[in-house]
Amino acid sequence: MQLKSITLYIFLTAVPAHGSVLKSFAFRGRFASANCPARQFLMVTKQIPDVLPRAQSISRPDSRADVVVIGAGPTGLACAIEVQRAGFKVITIDKGCVVNSLYNYPANMTFFTTPELLEIGDLPFTTAHQKPTREEALEYYRKAAEHYHLDIRQYIWVKTVTGQDGNFSIAATDRSGRVYDFRARKLIVSTGYYDLANLMNIPGEDLPKVHHYYREPHPFFDTDVLVIGGKNSAAISALDLWRHGARVTLVHRGARMHNHVKYWILPDIENRIKNHEIAAYFNSSVKDIEVDYVILNTPDGPVRLKNDFVFAMTGYHPDYDFLRSIGIELSPEQCRPVCDPGTLESNVPGVYVAGVIVAGSRTNEIFIENGRFHGKQIAAHISQKLGTGPSE
Repeated sequence: MQLKSITLYIFLTAVPAHGSVLKSFAFRGRFASANCPARQFLMVTKQIPDVLPRAQSISRPDSRADVVVIGAGPTGLACAIEVQRAGFKVITIDKGCVVNSLYNYPANMTFFTTPELLEIGDLPFTTAHQKPTREEALEYYRKAAEHYHLDIRQYIWVKTVTGQDGNFSIAATDRSGRVYDFRARKLIVSTGYYDLANLMNIPGEDLPKVHHYYREPHPFFDTDVLVIGGKNSAAISALDLWRHGARVTLVHRGARMHNHVKYWILPDIENRIKNHEIAAYFNSSVKDIEVDYVILNTPDGPVRLKNDFVFAMTGYHPDYDFLRSIGIELSPEQCRPVCDPGTLESNVPGVYVAGVIVAGSRTNEIFIENGRFHGKQIAAHISQKLGTGPSE
């Protein structure tokens, strides 16, 4: 290891005899200060390593499992439940909280689907309404995790996966930077797509006033807000902000709102635009975001708008780099992971994919409603490969 020599100037009001205070350093000289005759300066040198040692990993007996599930969303929980019901020891790891994506949904969101289509582990999802709310879904999945006594490690971010079928090593870190090592015979990757926003790569996108997630309208009352996008997230955000006192402008690169907008939301947003209650620029894009204004590229030329906040509802995508780092091959156009459609085992033996990442960039193909069944497919194949019961 290469060593560097550094010089330290130690300022003392009094220096004990024999230099006992600094006996761990090699003295290079002693100086008196003309301006401070009662004080002295010491110049000392110490050898330090050029590279600091790596933080020691934390490996405990409870960090070994038959199966590690990466991702504690609804599909990840369903996988953990089904594999555990098959008799195997399972650890589920997530860099956020349980069902972190649902937590980041708008606070007052209501699901489009009915509650029975969100159920996992044969647990009934009861709700006071025809369609469940975000709060009800969060409670349901918490209760499911409690009911099955799932071993979930929250706020642990998986960084690397090494090893091979039957002996995988998973390195992860927590929010304090501490390193954790896990071991597993099989691995299920169910990391979703909601954590990585599709960036516009324009000046000002990194300003604090720019958000890629919409939570609630109150902080934006009586402000000028730009909403970027033409699908459900943009329409819902724009309507909610307008109804709570924000001055809303919507900009979309398409000629009109996308046809995927939910059938009861589409006429609402179209009428608000028609009545000039929400301003809209179609066939347009954002060129630049500044502290108190934005510049749009429109069919009529550049437009400058006063602006306080921006919601870039431009969609999200799976963590392709992480999938590739494991060795999973992705299709060239849609970045779909190569996997057996019957077992969901990827091209890497012992590594399974589940949930929306199976669809690659076509994130509108797999939802909770159909992704929740991936757990049974995977558990059946793991049982076939490993037999029944946990390893010793």
